[in-house]
Amino acid sequence: MSHQIRVEDHVYERLKANKRDDESFSDAVERLIGGRSLRELREVFDDEQVAEMREAIDTADEQDRDEVREVAERFE
Repeated sequence: MSHQIRVEDHVYERLKANKRDDESFSDAVERLIGGRSLRELREVFDDEQVAEMREAIDTADEQDRDEVREVAERFE
């Protein structure tokens, strides 16, 4: 099944410039947008894994803030 979409002229020109000679516009769009979307990742990880990742991100953020604070204190 195919669909028509409307894009602004500048978007079309960028797509056209990035489209390879041997591919269709659909192929170019698929290549340029890459693999899975973030929405699709919901199907990959269970709630426990998501909680572990969030905890790891929060811990890393806290460590980064501490390091920035320590560097800033050296310059006071």
